[in-house]
Amino acid sequence: MKPMNDTTSSKTYIDWIAIAVLTVGLIIGLIFLAAPAGTSLGLWVFGTGLQILITLDPYTHWIAIVCAVGLLAVVIMAIRSKAENTVKLCTFAAIGTLSAFLSWYIPSTVQARLVYPVIHDISTDVNNPPVYVANAPLRIEAANPMEYGTVEGLSPEEHAQAQLEAFPDLVPQLIDASPQEVFDRALAALETMGLEITAAVPEEGRIEAVATTFWFRFKDDVVIRIQAEGNQTRIDARSLSRVGRGDLGANGLRLQEFFSLL
Repeated sequence: MKPMNDTTSSKTYIDWIAIAVLTVGLIIGLIFLAAPAGTSLGLWVFGTGLQILITLDPYTHWIAIVCAVGLLAVVIMAIRSKAENTVKLCTFAAIGTLSAFLSWYIPSTVQARLVYPVIHDISTDVNNPPVYVANAPLRIEAANPMEYGTVEGLSPEEHAQAQLEAFPDLVPQLIDASPQEVFDRALAALETMGLEITAAVPEEGRIEAVATTFWFRFKDDVVIRIQAEGNQTRIDARSLSRVGRGDLGANGLRLQEFFSLL
């Protein structure tokens, strides 16, 4: 049996490093995907899925760094050894590194949103919130009721105060335009945001829609109320999650986006 020369040994190391980077990256990526997938499939509640992401967070950046170093090593060693399968090995390592990087980056964005209060109902009018009509039947099995400020551990007043502190800009808006013009602009803004329109009743000044969150596929209900007030038009908006005690700021951020488009 011939002993392995330096070139053969180097190629063997490249193979192992590339496969290791691919394997580690894909495993951490699959665990990351399991968090929202399990929630969507009803295998566990939202809190469990969120906890998976939070648990991963302290480790994923180190895993991403190790995979990136492994990728660099594969590229350098493959070029120097003139390995025949250089492209394949580099591709394997690149896929693993990309998977590890995404598994670090996306949970870190969730971690950053833990600063928002643990509430799930945001309304520009906390005393007389817009009412759901078309979306009411869609919420029959929803865990969260449609009454504003019904969060366990908070009174309605405390809920309203928490909302005001987190989103001080979300108050009734007065616009120098006719109700019909504001209605059309509001409808266009919701469509631009990709929401599913469930009702558009200009004579009542009411628009309702459903927003589906990207990762966990949660359904949040949105209602817009438009009415004349003197020579101006007043517009109120509300966004309410169907499940989850807290929304990580999703409803408030959604309404901020709506008004920015308006």
